[in-house]
Parts: sequence; structure tokens; C-alpha cells
Amino acid sequence: MKIRPLHDRVVVRRKEEEATTASGIVLPGSAAEKPNQGEVLAIGTGRITSTGEVQALDVQVGDTVLFGQYAGSNTVKVDGEELLIMNESDIYGVLES
Repeated sequence: MKIRPLHDRVVVRRKEEEATTASGIVLPGSAAEKPNQGEVLAIGTGRITSTGEVQALDVQVGDTVLFGQYAGSNTVKVDGEELLIMNESDIYGVLES
């Protein structure tokens, strides 16, 4: 199944974080913070401006993005995988290599 977000929404897969601290302590799943990085899997067509024009999004499929801890509170399961759906404005930046 594929998902196509509408307008200025973006579908993101969270990157997995290490389950151990720098000193080697293993964190249980409930104590570990959710990562604030992810890979963009799909993007919408763009934001609709007040004049009715469509403004293209700045992120592209495949980008690694940074977002806030509470961004993308809309989670969905697609083919057994938990994905985030957020507005482009919830994304702080794109990581470049």
C-alpha cells in the first residue's frame, strides 16, 4: 500500500536511535527518547496560498529531516510500519552530507 499526503503534508519514517547511553547503559524502550530525525517517504503537492496558487515544498523524498519532539503527532501504520504525517512547517531543517 502506498500513501500520498495532501497539500503541505509530509510522510516521515523515524530513524532508530541507539538503545544505550554513551557510558554503555542499556535503556528500556519506555525510557528512551523518540528520535527527532527521519527520512521523508512522500510529500504532498504543496501549500495552497491565499491567492489559490500552489507553492511547492522545500523538502524532497529521501531527505533526512530534523523535527521537534512533539511534531508529527499524527501516526499511522502502513504495511505494519509506523509513520509520521506532519506539516512541512513542523520540519526544522534538512540534514546534508
